Amino acid sequence: MDAFFLSTLAVTIAEMGDKTQLLSLLLVAKFRRPWAIIFGVTLATLLNHGLTAGLGDWLGGYLSGDLFQWLLSLSFLAMAIWVLIPDSDDDLNGRLVKYGAFVTTLVLFSLAEIGDKTQVATLMLAVKFESLLLVTLGTTLGMLLANVPVIFAGEWVLKRINMNMFRIAAAVLFAGFGLWGLGDLLI
Repeated sequence: MDAFFLSTLAVTIAEMGDKTQLLSLLLVAKFRRPWAIIFGVTLATLLNHGLTAGLGDWLGGYLSGDLFQWLLSLSFLAMAIWVLIPDSDDDLNGRLVKYGAFVTTLVLFSLAEIGDKTQVATLMLAVKFESLLLVTLGTTLGMLLANVPVIFAGEWVLKRINMNMFRIAAAVLFAGFGLWGLGDLLI
C-alpha cells in the first residue's frame, strides 16, 4: 500500500500549479462538459502512467545494486528542484476542438504528460516500488485529485490557492524520497 499511497501523494502535490491544471481550466471554459473532461483525463493518465510505470517496473527488475540506488536517489533530488519551477501556459489546439471534450482532453492530456514531471515521477516511483498496478492507480488518483477540483471549481480555486506552497511541499516530498534512498546506501 505504500506504493499506492506515496504515488497518490507525490503526484497530487506535484500537479498543483502544473500546466495540466491550466489545461483543465481551459477545457472547462471551452466545452463546459466536466464529466467528459474527467473521463478524458482519467483515460489519458491511465494509458500514459501505465506505460511509464511498466517501464519503471521493468527497469527496477533489471537494474539493481548501489549504483542504481545512487541514480534513483539523485533523480528524486533532481525532481525536488524541478517541481519548484513553474510551468509555462499552454493554449488549446484549435484543430482538436472539433472532436469534442472527451477526445480533445484525451489527446491534449496525453501529449502534455510526455516528459512532464509527473511522468518522470511515475517512472521513478515504479522503479522504487516495483509495482506497476499500485503506482499506476496511485498516480492516476493523484492526477484526478489535483485536476477534478479545478474542473468543477475552475478559476475560483486557482485564484485562491498558493501554488508556491504546493511546489515547496512537492519538493520536500521528492527530496525526502531522495534522502531516504541515500540514507539506505550510507547507513
